[in-house]
Amino acid sequence: MGKSEERIGEFLSKQGKQANSLFNIATKASIFSDPETGKRGFNNEGTHLEEELDKSLKRMGVDYVDLFYVHRRDHNIEIEEVTESLSKLVKKGKTKSIGYSEIAPSSLKRASAIHHIAAVQSEYSLSTRAPEMGLVQVCEELDTALVAFSPVGRTFLTDSPLSYDFAQTLDFTKVNPRFKQPNYDKNIIISDNFRKYSRDLGIASATLSIAWLLAKSESIIPIPGTRYVKHLHELAAAMEVDVTDKMISEIESILPLGWAYGDRYSDAQWIGPERY
Repeated sequence: MGKSEERIGEFLSKQGKQANSLFNIATKASIFSDPETGKRGFNNEGTHLEEELDKSLKRMGVDYVDLFYVHRRDHNIEIEEVTESLSKLVKKGKTKSIGYSEIAPSSLKRASAIHHIAAVQSEYSLSTRAPEMGLVQVCEELDTALVAFSPVGRTFLTDSPLSYDFAQTLDFTKVNPRFKQPNYDKNIIISDNFRKYSRDLGIASATLSIAWLLAKSESIIPIPGTRYVKHLHELAAAMEVDVTDKMISEIESILPLGWAYGDRYSDAQWIGPERY
């Protein structure tokens, strides 16, 4: 609800004139919570998107953002109309480019016929490879960045995956199928083989996870998150790893397509993302 943007704004305010040259800023809009029921919904109306972007600009103390996403599709409005609304924000100088989160390749093609879509954000990792069924290819075709979130499989692809007990304390993971039993134990056992492979190479598992992603396509931009400097260094080290075809073959033999037990979302979490 804007808290992270307020904190970013406080940071940017201390950077002076260099703020715009040092950082590319992306933000999203369209998800809202009904104040009476608390139920989540999606609003892709042009007026709503512009109002939300204006609030973001004010919170961060900037005149524009580099990328403005529609966080979730509102299927009551055709994506062509939504893209027209976003293109007007580009013309007004409030954002340099536009994108969508969790849309299907077919939707990306439709939107791109109206205005260039700079980025599509989608979950993509060794444990979630659905983007390989068309999204990676269409992004390459349309010169759209595929911004891969959860690139280390919500910790399953790291050296320190969340413990089952701790996962049950987090709102997202406690209802997520991959963190429910018996799926959780099976996912740990299988991913242990990947951790061993990474150790044998002398590379952190998170480093290798992201290096694998970077090797899959030049269109891919992984966006890992972390609370720890040590982990940040592990993630950034992926840029220095030379992933060979042999390594890719070995990695995908250890974690083959569809290895993960459980869907990536619960039924409630699937409300919004486009399946394809």
